[in-house]
Amino acid sequence: MSKLKLAVVVGSNRQESINRKLAQTLVKLAGDRVAASLVQIDDLPMYNMDLEGNRPDAVNRFTAEVAACDAVLLVTPEHNRSIPAVLKNAIDWGSKPMDKNVWKGKVTAITGTSPGAIGTAVGQQHLRQIMGILGGLVMGGEAYIAFKPELIAHDGGITIDDTRAFLQDYIDNFLNVAEKHVA
Repeated sequence: MSKLKLAVVVGSNRQESINRKLAQTLVKLAGDRVAASLVQIDDLPMYNMDLEGNRPDAVNRFTAEVAACDAVLLVTPEHNRSIPAVLKNAIDWGSKPMDKNVWKGKVTAITGTSPGAIGTAVGQQHLRQIMGILGGLVMGGEAYIAFKPELIAHDGGITIDDTRAFLQDYIDNFLNVAEKHVA
């Protein structure tokens, strides 16, 4: 089987985002099973239906990248018990117009990390609801990661054995489901 084309969307535009670090670590754990693309979202203008007739280049690039993938991995922080505006904006651009919704039918995994004990649980719950409504095939299972400064080594490896095993199982399960859907 050829490599699964994986779009990785990080719901943070922060340069030193711990969620970007987690996303890169998950791609590393996926190994050679995927051809992963970290899809940029911080250059998208705020969604405005007035722009639909002449979509900005950044929007066309974004939607084309997601449309070309087999599966989507969403890795997000939690802002005020929901998802960040930059991620919601990207989701909105990808869902419009409805007949060209890039999320529909895509196997989707959702995770995230924060320094707090519940590791983005409430934000992920909102994201699951949004993606399900848009027709994404949202994978079951939950991956709420409480971030500790020593969690991810400089080489991108997970330093805590239990967390590494959990994340490996999570990404393997996601890829198994996605591969079956694409086959």
